[in-house]
Formats: sequence, structure tokens, C-alpha cells
Amino acid sequence: MTTQADNYQPSHPRHQWCRLMQALPSNEVITVANQCGAAYQVEDLQLPESGLALLKTRDSAMGDDYFLGEIPVARAHVRLIHQGHVVAEGAAQLLNDQTNLARSMAILDAILSQQLPGYQAAAKLLDAGAVILKGESEKRRAMLSSTLVDFSLLGNEEDEHHA
Repeated sequence: MTTQADNYQPSHPRHQWCRLMQALPSNEVITVANQCGAAYQVEDLQLPESGLALLKTRDSAMGDDYFLGEIPVARAHVRLIHQGHVVAEGAAQLLNDQTNLARSMAILDAILSQQLPGYQAAAKLLDAGAVILKGESEKRRAMLSSTLVDFSLLGNEEDEHHA
């Protein structure tokens, strides 16, 4: 017998899930994770933590490494247990300092990756985040196109003045 979960195909690749969820209000993600994760014992494989990471880059002219600055990072790694059996593991790492958000995203990662009960609510979060990010991308594209300069016209005006 084929169930709906057997036919589930994520509409977004897993490496994008945190990015998509981070586009939403934190409390919305945390609420859905609490609701979906309530049926499981959540075990922290790595305690949720936050801190600063150094952003390193390489100078293109000299090839030397240098640090641009510090960025906030939060991460979590969880295991979901149901009736004494491990059912899934999930992890999240994000550019944010909210450990509770990272843990919630790790829970949703586990639920989505194994299509556990509640994955539909988590998938709706991904779709909502995708809509928000698409809107932001369209706004950026519109701003870039409004500042586009056609330099070929400048060359023609100079030629007309010299003629």
C-alpha cells in the first residue's frame, strides 16, 4: 500500500531548508517545531550553541588571507525518539544567534527528511519562505534594473559633439 508520505517529494532541496525557514518570523518556525515535535522525545546530540565566527576571505591581488569580521552563528543537532526507537536526526546551522531557532529548525529538518507526521506543516513553512525570498529577489532585481546605465549612449553623444 502506498501512502501519501511515500509519494512525498520535497519541492525544495534540503540544503535550502534553513534559508527558507529563516525568511519567516522566528516565532512561527518555533511554534510549528514545538507542535510537530511534541510526539517525540527530542535528544540533543550537540547542545544548541551560538557564538561568533570569523569571516575569512582571500585578497585577489596579493593572495593573502584576511578576516572581514565576525558573524553570529547558531547550530543544533537533534535526534527524535518515538516509543524508545530512534526515528530521525536533524541539524541546523544558521547565521543568527538564536539557539532556540536553530534547535527548532533541527527538529523540522528531522521531521521533513523522514516525512514523519507533521511534515506537511513543515513543508508549508518552506513554501512560505520561498515566496518571501522570491519577492525579495524580485525587489532586488527591480532596483538593479532601475539603476542600469547604458554606456553605449554616452559614446554616441561624444561623437556627435566632435562632428
